[in-house]
Amino acid sequence: MGLFDDFSRFLETRLEEFLRSNPHLELQAIEEQLKEQEEDTLRLILDIQKQEKKLQAEILSAAQEIQRWNDRINKAKAAQRLDLAQAAQERQAALLRQGNQRWGQMQGCKERIEKAKELYRQIQVRRKEVRAKAAEAATRTTTTKTEQNWDTKGWNQSSSYSSFTAADPLEEKFQRWEADEELDQMKRNIGR
Repeated sequence: MGLFDDFSRFLETRLEEFLRSNPHLELQAIEEQLKEQEEDTLRLILDIQKQEKKLQAEILSAAQEIQRWNDRINKAKAAQRLDLAQAAQERQAALLRQGNQRWGQMQGCKERIEKAKELYRQIQVRRKEVRAKAAEAATRTTTTKTEQNWDTKGWNQSSSYSSFTAADPLEEKFQRWEADEELDQMKRNIGR
């Protein structure tokens, strides 16, 4: 256990260092989390809407049953069968209580749907903000790398090693790809 905990802490520390040195990637990770929250919220809204539809159907069914038992009450009273009329009234009252419960549950669903929709809107706004910050950070990172390249260009030109430096576009692509792969692997490991 100790070795696993040490290794886990090491990986977490490395991930934090990596994200601090690449803020645009941290923002991309946050955006990905917000995207997942957005999708989860949409699923929640759909689930609650299904519950609401089910409750509406149950309320309609209860209303029809109440009407049927009301007709039976009237029919039993007309036939002077007060014993049946009394039992039918009790059944109708039970159906009314059940219908009222379903109505309250349906109102609760409507409120939950509205809250979930508001949460969805907030997540969308936050995600747009994070996306804009990520683009800004990526632009800053690219600008910083370009400035560093201009500052060291004289040094790179005189070296025969210049084809393997960070100014090499292929090297940059591989480094970016490898960094993304490492980040994805870390995310998967942390997600376990």
